[in-house]
Amino acid sequence: MKISTQLGYSGNFLETVREVQELEKAGLDLAWVAEAYGFDAVSLMGYLAAKTTTVRIASGILPIYTRTPTLLAMTAAGVDALSGGRAVLGLGASGPQVIEGFHGIEYDAPVTRTREIIEICRQVWKRDRLEFKGKKYKMPLGPDEGLGLGKPLKMILPPVRDEVPIAIAALGEKSVEMTAELADGWLPVFYYAEKVKDRWGAALAAGRAKRDPNRAPLEVFAGSAVAIGEGLEPMRDIGRPMAALYIGGMGARGKNFYNDVFASYGYEAEAKEIQDLYLDGKKQEAAMAVPKSFMVGPEGFVKDRLTALKESGVTTLNAALVGNTIEERVQTLDKLRNIAEKI
Repeated sequence: MKISTQLGYSGNFLETVREVQELEKAGLDLAWVAEAYGFDAVSLMGYLAAKTTTVRIASGILPIYTRTPTLLAMTAAGVDALSGGRAVLGLGASGPQVIEGFHGIEYDAPVTRTREIIEICRQVWKRDRLEFKGKKYKMPLGPDEGLGLGKPLKMILPPVRDEVPIAIAALGEKSVEMTAELADGWLPVFYYAEKVKDRWGAALAAGRAKRDPNRAPLEVFAGSAVAIGEGLEPMRDIGRPMAALYIGGMGARGKNFYNDVFASYGYEAEAKEIQDLYLDGKKQEAAMAVPKSFMVGPEGFVKDRLTALKESGVTTLNAALVGNTIEERVQTLDKLRNIAEKI
């Protein structure tokens, strides 16, 4: 099983890059660069490309509404060229709170938009003259639209690869089905190995049934906070504030995709309590209401959880490495790598 990690929304870019360099030496396979409503992800991805040599560099994620499909393709091709073919284009719909609130763009048709973006990106990377007529995107505009001067164009520079892998952060059944059909990777949130079949099994099966047999199997990136050792159980609280942010704060009552997923695992009462507390401004209380279910404990416990994840279909563990310093997080990765290699 491969290992990836999600870089934080905030912090010192230079310090973040130094940590990725150390994690790369310890065997990290992939680093996800987040983009919410802080700094953009692409700036850090480009800097990481210049300062690393083997780790794959993924956007985790770029919201589909904030860039045109062709710019997404150009951006991924650019990072891929800078990194020597190590880029992954991670895409997601984000949520209406961020898209309509921070970007001022209508949040509509996320599955249709994602499907069309995947097709457009792959056309751009193959350097076809881009002609596309979809439900949401049209290139070029017709002679009676705009100034009437649009014409089919192709990317000027040849990309390093004919395709940059595309990973989709999908939660809804239709979105997961589309991901299993078209994408190269799936980045779910709050992944619970024992509940995946019940929650997403039908959608994954339907998508895979339509998948191009010439395309490689779908990569699945999932996991949790990780700390390995005896007497570390209290550290399971570390991941609670971030979980509470998504379950409670990333959306509104009745319109929070993360809350819906968490509730579907059998945590209906907890999901409601966390959301109520968070939206009432009681963030600490909301965090403490998140159940302790992170991968923190003795080596045997972590090995059992890794085995369950692998058996459920996870190909890359997306690990939030627990530690107070870079050195401690590197040590956690060393231990995790040794366990993962034996599974």
